[in-house]
Amino acid sequence: MEFDFFFCATASKSQDGLHPQSFARNISQFHSQKHCRQDSGERKKAREDARGNGAERGTSNYKERSYMEMEKRFKMFVYKEGELPLVHNGPCKNIYTTEGRFIHEIQLGNRFLTSDPEKAHVFFLPFSVVMMVSYVYKPNTYDTTPLKRFVSDYISLVSNKYPFWNRSLGADHFFLSCHDWAPETSKVNPYLFNKAIRVLCNANTSEGFNPAKDASLPEVNFRTGAANGMMGGNSALRRPLLAFFAGGNHGPIRPLLLKHWKNDNDSSSSSDIRVYEYLPKELAPYYNEMMKKSKYCLCPSGYEVASPRIVEAIYSECVPVIISDDYVLPFSDVLNWNAFSLFLPSTEIPNLRTILDSIPLTRYVEMQQRLKQVRTHFELNQPPKPYDMFHMILHSIWLRRLNVHLTPHD
Repeated sequence: MEFDFFFCATASKSQDGLHPQSFARNISQFHSQKHCRQDSGERKKAREDARGNGAERGTSNYKERSYMEMEKRFKMFVYKEGELPLVHNGPCKNIYTTEGRFIHEIQLGNRFLTSDPEKAHVFFLPFSVVMMVSYVYKPNTYDTTPLKRFVSDYISLVSNKYPFWNRSLGADHFFLSCHDWAPETSKVNPYLFNKAIRVLCNANTSEGFNPAKDASLPEVNFRTGAANGMMGGNSALRRPLLAFFAGGNHGPIRPLLLKHWKNDNDSSSSSDIRVYEYLPKELAPYYNEMMKKSKYCLCPSGYEVASPRIVEAIYSECVPVIISDDYVLPFSDVLNWNAFSLFLPSTEIPNLRTILDSIPLTRYVEMQQRLKQVRTHFELNQPPKPYDMFHMILHSIWLRRLNVHLTPHD
């Protein structure tokens, strides 16, 4: 699948490449050069493997060039302050997998890291909201004050010790979290909320998520810590189920879905639309298999807008049907989600079958084939591979960093 987003650098360079201080000022020059050095080796192969038709946004070539430039130049500085388990640590299982895997990848060391903050384009605040909930939150109180206090203290620590936060008022800093409370926790510091790059699974515009500066993070649920049995599925023409969903009855949308389409809690239903509040006991071990034999996988929001079912559907090559309000989808700067998924307004839930039956077979097959191509961007690898989720997250941060202009005295 081809990214329509490449640009070549003609900006002034420091000894190690593009100097962070001239980065924003020179970015406009990147659009004019016509030729780029060709990829080679693993990156060239990864780029060729990721090509397809229609699944990448086609507004201009600069975005794919920006990915190449990120691969060559991007540097981040990670603050060393803070101790385990709240900082430099995160969970690598369950619905918080993405948060933990990213933090651990950074801790293992990575070519994008620099020990010299003067060479950094961005600064990572490596605290984990999930770990804060585990260790400083008092259960059943719903009081986020301890979390906010920790974040406030951490920012005070690094801003007093280093000049970098104050230089940009946090605009070239980022933190990353998959916990539902991360947006609320970030409100403790107005610059963290309004200026810093917040990389969030809970990318809800009604709660202050700003896609111009914040980045949407895919929510992944590795129950065992790995994608065991989640990848692949039946071919497009060998999927007997029209649609499938199984999940808890919470939030404003799922009750509507269950009201109109819920199956009896047994495995004997003959309907080709399978909607369960929870899978029957005898089917519970076969959740992934149910997705792999379904044409469409229903992905309704729950308490929060994000759902791991979107990535699960992509892994299973089951076309996601996204039923969510105010949700900014991951990597939507570069991915054309309309090419491999459907969007269903909650008001259209009663018409689900009519809508799905009206989709021409050729269109369904095209979307299903594109899922195979786009899956690369949602895979978590160790070590990371070009164009995978780790690199796509970095590219989302890189794109937002392009918009940061440091104060003149820098």
